[in-house]
Amino acid sequence: MAASFSSENMSPPPLLTDFYQLTMCYGYWKAGNHDQPACFELFFRKNPFHGEFTIFGGLDDCLEFVQRFKYSETDIEFLRSVFPPSTEEKFFEYLSSLNCDSLKIYAIKEGTVVFPKVPLIAVEGPLALCQLLETTFLNLINFSSLVATNAARFRLAAGKNAELLEFGLRRAQGPNGGLTASKYCYMGGFDATSNLLAGKLYNIPVKGTQAHSFICSFSSAADMKKRELQSKKNGEMVNFFELCKDKLKVVVDSSNWGVSLQEISEGELAAFCAYAIAFPDTFLALIDTYDVLRSGVINFIAVSLVLHDLGYRSLGCRIDSGDLSYLSKEIRVRFKQIAAMSSDLEWFALTKIIASNDINEETIMSLNDQQHEINSFGVGTHLVTCQKQPALGCVYKLVAVSGQPKIKLSQEVVKITIPGRKKCYRLYSQNGRCLLDLLTLDDEKPPGINNPILCRHPFEESKRAYANPGRVESLHDLVWSDGKIVCERPTLHEMKERVTQTLNELRGDHKRYLNPTPYKVSVTEKLYHFLHEFWLQNAPIGQLD
Repeated sequence: MAASFSSENMSPPPLLTDFYQLTMCYGYWKAGNHDQPACFELFFRKNPFHGEFTIFGGLDDCLEFVQRFKYSETDIEFLRSVFPPSTEEKFFEYLSSLNCDSLKIYAIKEGTVVFPKVPLIAVEGPLALCQLLETTFLNLINFSSLVATNAARFRLAAGKNAELLEFGLRRAQGPNGGLTASKYCYMGGFDATSNLLAGKLYNIPVKGTQAHSFICSFSSAADMKKRELQSKKNGEMVNFFELCKDKLKVVVDSSNWGVSLQEISEGELAAFCAYAIAFPDTFLALIDTYDVLRSGVINFIAVSLVLHDLGYRSLGCRIDSGDLSYLSKEIRVRFKQIAAMSSDLEWFALTKIIASNDINEETIMSLNDQQHEINSFGVGTHLVTCQKQPALGCVYKLVAVSGQPKIKLSQEVVKITIPGRKKCYRLYSQNGRCLLDLLTLDDEKPPGINNPILCRHPFEESKRAYANPGRVESLHDLVWSDGKIVCERPTLHEMKERVTQTLNELRGDHKRYLNPTPYKVSVTEKLYHFLHEFWLQNAPIGQLD
């Protein structure tokens, strides 16, 4: 029987993990330290897409996962089959009894703009259980945050007034990838999706037009089997196709567009009429099947004018090929000429123009430079597959066991972890802009408002500055404790609003496309010295002979 999707069964089972998580768990269990209190932190090392910000997504999915975490009998049977025969049976009994009631999870609010080295999630609890969450948490956070960030960048490129439509399902990495992309693209700033299942599960607005196959399926007027449409003004049934043919002739004769009736595709007109009869209140046509300016837009105008005569209003047209900037401007000229024909046609000047065709962030910025006339962008492949960068690279690292800090060293400084349980604060300037994020030791007092504090780069001694915050925000909230979610669970729309809010609090130079200014993530003086002393204590001392 095929698997079904619902809002209740989207959470992955515990076996959606790497085998080594279970083998380490057995190692902890055999050593007798599986129940030692531990703390793991999930963070990333570098912002994606050559930018200087990231949008945090996937937290609610992680909470759903821990809420449902339980190995089934069939899970245990499978684990018995893959573990060596020498594995003790009591270990499988231990796994069978596991749930997440003993965990505490702290996290940044979903939809917040976040930065490298700052823990997005901190997990406290028994060592082995915390370890078992690693792969699944990373799977749920990495792509969600990556695609939300990509969507936010598209929104910044397009500006706040352009409509952004996510059309990526057919190019996404499987059904789960498609659903995740639709959900987090909406959170990141898109307005709607073509993905009906995402619309159902997440209450995202759904929109769509038509494909070239629909247009091509009509070769001539003979392919129109039903030609009648009821007038919205008087209820009369009219021959819609014949009215559109007559209107087409009027449009061609009265315009100076240099097009003859013989150049205009009758099959395309028939297709538009058929679609308009099906959707008279929401008619939107794909106009580039044959020739945008010598056929498509003229047929669209004729059908739209007849719909208007009958009391309906077209939504707009879509172009999916060609020089999008040039075509959009030429289409707008024609729309304005139609609007000038009569006072009751003034609305036609603002008729929506939608553009698609493998659009990426750079395409939108180039179109902006060319002062295009596009109202809406349909974006697919580059958005949902994140072609610029296929992975975010979040990591999940042990920072403390039984109250003792732990550090991971590396010859690459960027891979050295900051040991110990930490608190995280966002410091704001007097005018409300983000100044920096500050990491402190767990037992330090929070920074005070209008109280200068020395902030240091965690690894570069000369980089330091005093910050005098006008506002201080604690970034971590307790989100899971005593076996239940203990935070407010925002709706997807509320997460979307948080993305907008926190990006607005960020300076423009941090968000710009070219050479953005890196956002400062700092540590306190006390944490700086602790880090470097602990680093030296744990670094091996070489010997020269």
